[in-house]
Amino acid sequence: MKIVVTGTRGIPDVMGGVETHCEELFPRLVELGYDITVIRRSAYVHDALNDWHGVKLVDIPAPKHKSFEAIIHTIKAFRYAKKIGADVVHVHSIGPALVIPYGKWNGQKVVFTHHGPDYMREKWGWLAKRILQLGEYFAAKYADRMIVISEEIRNIIACKYGRVKDVSLIYNGVQPPEYCFDHEYFKALGIKQNRYVLGMSRIVPEKNLHHLIEAFNLLKEENRIPANFKLVIAGDSDFDDRYSHKLKEKARKSGVVLTGFVKGRRLHSLLTNCCCYCLPSSHEGLPIALLEAMSYSLPVVVSDIAPNLEVKLPQDCYFKCGDVRALADGIEKWINKGKSVRVDYDLTPYDWDCIARQVAEVYESLR
Repeated sequence: MKIVVTGTRGIPDVMGGVETHCEELFPRLVELGYDITVIRRSAYVHDALNDWHGVKLVDIPAPKHKSFEAIIHTIKAFRYAKKIGADVVHVHSIGPALVIPYGKWNGQKVVFTHHGPDYMREKWGWLAKRILQLGEYFAAKYADRMIVISEEIRNIIACKYGRVKDVSLIYNGVQPPEYCFDHEYFKALGIKQNRYVLGMSRIVPEKNLHHLIEAFNLLKEENRIPANFKLVIAGDSDFDDRYSHKLKEKARKSGVVLTGFVKGRRLHSLLTNCCCYCLPSSHEGLPIALLEAMSYSLPVVVSDIAPNLEVKLPQDCYFKCGDVRALADGIEKWINKGKSVRVDYDLTPYDWDCIARQVAEVYESLR
């Protein structure tokens, strides 16, 4: 069965939750016998690969502009899928879903994965939010099969559009941890084992990294944490905009360590050796970064938004979204408990091999 995947910027080693999802999922589907082609946005990949772990990679250009790059690229992806005679086009995210009617009018079968109501992201203006909502509507109306990554998203689809048929709840997954310590990397960053708090996400408004910096500054100003503790933010922005510039400037003035986009051994080392992980965001789908932190048994401090609550963490891991002092209190609690604190989480629902088999069942229903 020949599957063409679109809606992701690309794989491997491209920043983003959807990108991590695709990077983990599609090699596993190749192992299950599927012919998978991922259409990548050429502006985000610089590796000259045309195959990765059995996944075929096709690079197609699109203007690097947050308002319309996804739509233009997805139209080109549907055309490519038609050209090669793909059995299914698998679309990710509601922006690219605007093109689903085009595919259906061309007689193509479409699977759509809903990663979250992106129109709730703070970076979008009124018009962009309406357009993204239209993409969600098109997905609910026209996609042959829908995959949702959380109960909250399934409820949105049912309540707003009345769609309950052919909708499959399939969570994001997480890999087993790779414990390590990169001494040279830590030396370059100026941090020490178990003497830092980790934030890990893209630098966009809805992740509320500015609240994380404010909370950490509050702890320092009130002398509530040791002087040698640091805040590390791992991640970067997709686009250099006003928010990312202000956030980075705020971070530098506050002595925050900014790593930029990081993966592999360096990321594993940051996760292995941090005191706790913080996710203060106001919007998520089902955050893979949180699942990664949980896989390392890290204490976590996360906002009480519905997707985070769905993970069913211990109650004292949550704080009221937007409450900087509550976030600071949560961080201080784990710092005071010391470096030996680790938490045993149930990650059974988030096994990538199981998830791949569930997605394969969705494909098989379209034969």
